[in-house]
Amino acid sequence: MKRLVFCGLMTAALTASVPALAQAYQCALPPRIAPPAPVRPDGPPRRTAVGGYTLAASWSPDYCKMSGDSASMQCSGRSGRFGFILHGLWPEARSGPPPQWCGDGKPPAPDLLRRHLCMTPSAGLLAHEWAKHGSCMTARPQTYYKVSAILWRSVQWPDADRLSRRPGLTAGDLRRDFVDANPSWRIEQVGVDASRTGWLRAIRLCYDRRFMPRRCPAAQFGPADTQPLRIWRGL
Repeated sequence: MKRLVFCGLMTAALTASVPALAQAYQCALPPRIAPPAPVRPDGPPRRTAVGGYTLAASWSPDYCKMSGDSASMQCSGRSGRFGFILHGLWPEARSGPPPQWCGDGKPPAPDLLRRHLCMTPSAGLLAHEWAKHGSCMTARPQTYYKVSAILWRSVQWPDADRLSRRPGLTAGDLRRDFVDANPSWRIEQVGVDASRTGWLRAIRLCYDRRFMPRRCPAAQFGPADTQPLRIWRGL
């Protein structure tokens, strides 16, 4: 069943002519990129049955503020100014810890990574997400990135810069703004990742094995709707 679902998503990807972009005013691809450094696993290989998926969208201004990575494509402003970017598509286990590090560790070709930099403006992050997560979903990085792009294009991301100006903002306000823009989604299917001091870090969308929205587990759902939320204004 998983292969059939991936085949359907791949067909849609191959017939789509619009590139997948992060939430940005503009994005200029570099003419070429260097081969990525080998990705070192941060844990043991784990091949477990997939029970669903998480699409993680990072709020780029918060990452750039906290990392101090001012020279990168994501944060320098020279190639684009980004809002939400695709962090990755993660398989979730039916029970227990998620699958991870299922491949042979061979990094994707630089040209393949370059084509997806307007969706995920970091070649290192793209290579890491394939090695840790994508290799547990499909045998080819091309498939992983194209499926990720289909899901990314299928939703409208909130204008977090506008929301950052709302007095008394809560996590529920962000979820409701997402659902208003995406009527097929419900509040309980939209996870929010915030720092311990309440700053937005990411939105996490929860899918079942057929890539349909599902209720997020408590750990992925994040703070309650009533929890105050702050958004670093970067756009």
